[in-house]
Amino acid sequence: MSALLQPLLSGELNALTLIVWTLISMLLSLAAGAAAGVVLAGKDLGNSLAAMMGGMFGPVAAAPGILVGLLLLAWL
Repeated sequence: MSALLQPLLSGELNALTLIVWTLISMLLSLAAGAAAGVVLAGKDLGNSLAAMMGGMFGPVAAAPGILVGLLLLAWL
């Protein structure tokens, strides 16, 4: 198992690690957006609709920061 995680945790950024870290961060932003939607609008819209809307808008807000940050890390 550690042989699979070694390239991701070594700090070396290549095409594979950029794709994996982008997918991981997008999934985390999806979960965070859904949770924030439930907290902020769950009472008014219903929990399922608020979670669905938050899950859509969470990655939209986080994607530019994620991509710029990873590209800056790969460039520097």
